[in-house]
Order: sequence, then C-alpha cells, then structure tokens
Amino acid sequence: MFPEYDVIVVGAGHAGCEAAAAAATMGSSVLLITMNMHTIAQMSCNPAMGGVAKGQIVREIDALGGQSGIVSDKTMIQFRMLNLSKGPAMWSPRCQSDRVLFAQEWRNILESNPNVDFWQDTASQIIVEDGKARGVKTSLGVEIRSKAVVLTNGTFLNGLIHIGEKNFGGGRTGEKSATGITEQLVELGFEAGRMKTGTPPRVDGRSLDYSKMEEQPGDENPSKFSYTDTKPLTQQRSCWITYTNSEVHEILRTGFEKSPMFSGRIKGIGPRYCPSVEDKINRFADKDRHQVFVEPEGWDTVEVYVNGFSTSLPEDVQYAALRKIPGFENAKMFRPGYAIEYDYFPPTQLKSTLETHLIGDLFFAGQINGTTGYEEAACQGLMAGINAHRNVKGLSPFILKRSEAYIGVLIDDLINKGTEEPYRMFTSRAEYRTLLRQDNADIRLTQKGNEIGLASDERLKNVQRKLNAVEEIIAALSATKIAPEEINSALEEIGTATIREKITLTQLIKRPQISIDQLAAVSPKVSEIISAHTEDAIQQAQIHLKYDSYIEKEMLLVEKMNRLEDLTIVENFNYDAVSSLSFEGREKLKRTRPTTIGQASRISGVSQSDISVLMLFIGR
Repeated sequence: MFPEYDVIVVGAGHAGCEAAAAAATMGSSVLLITMNMHTIAQMSCNPAMGGVAKGQIVREIDALGGQSGIVSDKTMIQFRMLNLSKGPAMWSPRCQSDRVLFAQEWRNILESNPNVDFWQDTASQIIVEDGKARGVKTSLGVEIRSKAVVLTNGTFLNGLIHIGEKNFGGGRTGEKSATGITEQLVELGFEAGRMKTGTPPRVDGRSLDYSKMEEQPGDENPSKFSYTDTKPLTQQRSCWITYTNSEVHEILRTGFEKSPMFSGRIKGIGPRYCPSVEDKINRFADKDRHQVFVEPEGWDTVEVYVNGFSTSLPEDVQYAALRKIPGFENAKMFRPGYAIEYDYFPPTQLKSTLETHLIGDLFFAGQINGTTGYEEAACQGLMAGINAHRNVKGLSPFILKRSEAYIGVLIDDLINKGTEEPYRMFTSRAEYRTLLRQDNADIRLTQKGNEIGLASDERLKNVQRKLNAVEEIIAALSATKIAPEEINSALEEIGTATIREKITLTQLIKRPQISIDQLAAVSPKVSEIISAHTEDAIQQAQIHLKYDSYIEKEMLLVEKMNRLEDLTIVENFNYDAVSSLSFEGREKLKRTRPTTIGQASRISGVSQSDISVLMLFIGR
C-alpha cells in the first residue's frame, strides 16, 4: 500500500510541519502522519508568534529556509517590535496571528510540496531493526517503512486533561491522546518523565466592554518576520490589557481545594515562566492584581484568548472569577481553561542533531524534548528534519553553535543540561546575544541554509546585496566630514554636544543620542548617502557603527570558545579508562557522549578539572 519513505514525521504541529517541509524541500520523500488532517499546525495555545528571544528564533528559521516566518507574515493581524527602548540585541518581533489562517497557510505549503504525503492515523509503535528506526506501525495496524523517523508528538503522549476534579485522556481539548510509543521507548531503555502545561478560557469578544481596558495597538510602521518579499500589514487589530483584582482572587481561592495542581493530582512540572493564574495568586500573595491580555483570535471571529488567565480550576469558578475582571462583567465563555499532563523524554538522551543515542535514525523534536512554545518546537523540527534528511542521504550532520544562533543555544542547553521543567528561550540564555540579533539572522544563517539545499539562491543573493549596501553606507559615512556650521544647531535640538571642528559622519552616528534618520533629516549629505538603500541595510549599518566595540569583544570570546569546540572526542571514547575524572563527571560524560571538549565543558556536573583531565588525556 505504501512505498518506503526517506523520512516519516509523526505529528503535524509546529515541529512536525517544519520537519516535513525541510526534509521534503531538500529532496527526501516524506510521510507526515497526523491524528487529524484538520488540525495541522493548530495553534493550541495563544494565537501569536515571536516575542522576547522567540522572535529571534522565528527569524533564524526563516533565514535558514524554514517556513514559520512566511506563514506568520501572511496570517498576522498585528505586529509589534518589543524592547525598542533597549539595545538592538533585545529587540524582539512579535505578531498576533489569525488562528484559522495560520493553520490553513501551513497546510497549503505542505500540500504544494510534491515530496510530502499525508496519512491520518495514530502512530503506536516504532519499527526498530538492528538498532535503527525503520518505520512505524499505526493504530489501524498499518506498517509503513522508512529510513528515518522524526517524533513530534507534542502533548499527546499519554495526555491527561484536568479541569477541577475532572480528568480525562486527551492530547488537547476534543482530541484523544496517543498511547504505545512511550511504553515501547521505555522498554527499549529510554528514560521518560511527565510535564504539564495549561491554557486559559476562550470568551466571546462581543460580550466584553473594551472601554474599561487599555488598548494595545500594533506598531505604526509594522515590520515582519521573513526576509522574503512577504508584505507588511496595512491594517491591524488591537489587543487590550486589563487586570485581575482582590475580588477575582478571592473567587479563585474558593476553588483551590478542587484544584488538580494543589491537590497533587497533577504530577508533571509546569512552565515556571508562564504559571497558571491560581499559581500566581498562591506564589505572589502580596500582589493585589495581575495583567490580563485580551487577544483576538483572528480577523473574522469573535473568539478571544484571555492571556494571563491560564487555569485548571472548576469551570464554574473560572466563569465567576472572569466576570469580576474589568471589561468582563458580561463575558460569555466559549470553553473553560484546562491543564494537560503529557510524557516527555529528557533531552540528554539526544545527540546535537536531535537523533537519539539509543536508536539510530530516530529523532525527537518539540515538546517531547521538554520544551514549551511554538517557536522552540518549530526550530527543533527544522533541525530534526534537516538532519534526518542528511542521515538518509549519507551527509554530515548539520549543527549550529551557540555563537551562531539561538537555535544552537536551545539545542545545546537541552542535550547538555537537560530540563526538569518546560524549557522556554530567553535572551539571557544566550551568552553571545549581541551577535545573535533579530536583524542579522540572514547574515548569520542564510548561506548555511543555502549550502544544505534549504534556502534558495535568491535568498542568498538578497543577503549579499544587503551586505554590499551596508559596506557602501559605512564607507560613505566614514569618508564624509561635516562642519560645525552645518550641524551644530541640529545637535543642540537633539540634546547632544556640539562640535568645534569637522568630523566624520560615523563619529556622530556612534553617539547614543543620534540616529542615521535624525541626521538625514537635517543633513543633505547623509540623506544622499542613504537614499538609495533599504531600511534594512541602513539599520544594519547603524547597528554595526554603534555597537562595533561590543561586537568585536564578543567575537573574541567566540574565537576563544571555538578552540575548545575544535577539540573533538572520538565517538566511542572510554571514559572509564580515565581514572582522574570525578565520579559524577564520568557518569554525565558517558550519558551525554559529547563530540567536542567545548560541549563537554557545558554539561551539568562536569567540572573544570574534569575538562583539564580530558584535554590532557587527548594530548592537548
């Protein structure tokens, strides 16, 4: 019935979609198995992409040739660039998405790729032969062969939904959970654990009084995620902010005795940085209010997402508390919030490629690895899809370093440190975040994406044009001097020191108070230099000039760290033969099987003295 595929992807969430699209674009035959063809790329939680550090990941996915940025641009209803008051390393793009259009656009992309086939069924078992994944068996009893398998099961592995004292099996509301895979993998020697996440109630936007809330409009001149020619928004929908209060908190407390989280019925650990509203009230008892973000779910729907009110309390308690929030006095609920527990596999069981140590050609991506968030899942799916394809074709692994991408930071953190709570990306996790900005993801990654056959030649030409433009702008600004009489009055208006003699334009632009656009408005020389260039190139030139010394310092740190990354450790290295290693260090090294000294140095429990011993042992 089925041919043998190069790659089978199990699950069609954000990780599964990126994995299937990447492997198929590079030339692999792909079968995407999903329990429901109508929920491909479903936004199970809030309908938004990006945010702090997450927006950088979406831009990196796009720069490599992935699809999440394009889908986001085509289906957004609002765009905001966060943290503009801070330095460019902190700028983070975020959009509010149309939930229905997002899923529809993803399905269109996958169906338009001739290398992608679909099968609606539940994968219940991995076919393992000679220590390698060679296909799947489904709940219908169908056996489908492949050369590699990517598991992106999300919250479906033995998923259990909780609402108050009620609980029932499910991967998300209205959908059944998946069984069989966890049990088989544990039998094969994998370690499994439980995590939990939650979602808030959905309400009818027609029943809300927005006059009692603070409006949160999109940017006046909205940007976008993709480096391709997707169009920026010309109209946007606003989000809104309101607050809980002491009355809301008191009503919620009446349900605490029926809370599955406080009663111990939920065993899994939830996301620390996205707690339920009952957890916030319990942990921050001194606070008399918490923010609630009121987010529309699309252009043509009245459904509203109540961000900040995630809960698993009984539905009647949820409803009563909601109606005490300003603007929600007459709120009508579409469905209550709930918590969900699911199986995950500690990611220290993975290689840097996201292939498992125990079973060859078996890859894990997304929440199965203990992460939370669409963006974290999507980038893992992309990397797993790339490496599954490269495994099948006999090519070398594709790995991003911590100094090259947030994606590299995320995977390196997971495989070396593991996680005991849902992992979420933050800018603080990246030690080289001045280099890993959202504005330069194409410069960092598009050539790499092109070399592996994912990013198109046209994308690479666009990057080269941008780099050439940046060089031209900087060279012209550096070669052009401006006299005091030409600029001093403008400098006084800006509130920065005047000049006494001619100086180059670059010297002025390096001042923190001055932007290229400000100078262009008062100086015909600057206006002429930048007039022929795109906003993207102008911004890139400005960042380079203002932060040149910081970038140079980070580059030196990267160079120092890369010396350790270049020291390879053979795959079957016998750590038991190195008696000077600490007991904990030896056990962690045997478990993680690092490929370089640099990776070994980042494993939790491996001390600096262990690294010194290893370096001596390999002759360095």
